[in-house]
Formats: sequence, C-alpha cells, structure tokens
Amino acid sequence: MLRFDPRIQPPVLLTRYFPKALWRLSGKQKQVALTFDDGPIPEVTPWVLDLLDKEQIKACFFCVGENVKRHPELFQQLRDRGHQVGNHTFNHLQGLRTPDEEYFNNVELAGKFIQSRLLRPPHGLLKKSQYKALSSQYQLVMWDIISRDYRSDLTPEKVVNNVMNFVRSGSIIIFHDSLKAQKNLKEALPVVIKNLKQKGYTFTLIPEEYQKAAS
Repeated sequence: MLRFDPRIQPPVLLTRYFPKALWRLSGKQKQVALTFDDGPIPEVTPWVLDLLDKEQIKACFFCVGENVKRHPELFQQLRDRGHQVGNHTFNHLQGLRTPDEEYFNNVELAGKFIQSRLLRPPHGLLKKSQYKALSSQYQLVMWDIISRDYRSDLTPEKVVNNVMNFVRSGSIIIFHDSLKAQKNLKEALPVVIKNLKQKGYTFTLIPEEYQKAAS
C-alpha cells in the first residue's frame, strides 16, 4: 500500500492553508463518506441513485447550480431519496481564476437552487480572501481521497485502486456523476462499495454538527 500520493490525497500544506475546511471525518469509527461532484445529469445521476438505493447507502452530492436549474426533477430525487446536497458553484468556477465578487455571486446564485450550507469549491482551489469569506457562511467540504474517475487515461481498475489503496477510517471520498467520469464510474463504483463493505466500512453522511456550524 502506498503511503501518500498527492494526485489522490490532499497535501498537508493545502489542508493547513484551509484549516476550517472539512478534509476528513472523525476516524474513531470505521466509516467513510461517499460524495459525488458535478451533477445532477440524466445520463449518470439516476444510475448512481439506483446503485446507492440497492446498496442502502446515503451520499452527499455537490451539485453544479446550472445542472440543478436544468434538471430540477432530478435534483428533487436526490432529496427525496434521503441524500445530502451541497453547493459546487453555479458554473463550476475555479476560484483562483475568478475575481472574488464574481465568485461570490456565482456561489450565491447556485445557493438559490441548492439551498445548502455545505460547499465544495471546484478543484478545491480558492484564494485566501475567498476562503475567509466563504468559510464564515458555509461549511467547506474537501476530501481525503479523489478517485480520479474523470481521467480518460485511467482504467476502472486503477480507479478502484486509487480508493482502496488509501482509504482509512473517516475518509471523504470523491466520485463524479458526470459524462467525463461515466465509463470509469459505472465499473469502479460497485467494486469500491463491495470492497469497502468487505473490509468492514460503513457509510455515513456529513455529520449534522458541521452543517449547524455553518448555519
């Protein structure tokens, strides 16, 4: 098992740069949080929902506001099936490339459709000024493991290994309900869930105290 891979795990310096962000849950219990970025879209999200229902797992979906606006009935399905939702900006903007006011307005616009105090900045990248302002209004939720399912040069087997080689108690794991990730996701996610269950992991949502802290 590899000890550290910055392509999959967040560098320590990055976690220290955003100390109020949630990078990992408490490791006291053998549990993980499954999260999905970039949806909802009709080509992928319903498949994810059906799999999660079959496996009796609840997850957190960080939604792009523009997709929620286009597919409100699909977004409602996320809520109706008991999953958490979070803000992933309206247009999937990267903070480092966007002026502060434009970025804040984009997050606020997404919030009108998503209505969540959980926020994951696309790519996990923010200016310090953006981090300070947003962390006072939202609980920023980052990650402990990125599956890299969106990489067309990776096989589904490699995506599975990206998760299973680094998973630990409290891991927040990122997959993507997106067209780019679709091929790897549909092969890798069922295997990852099966392997995690075999290793004794349970699945949890982002705990309530984090949501309340951001209210």
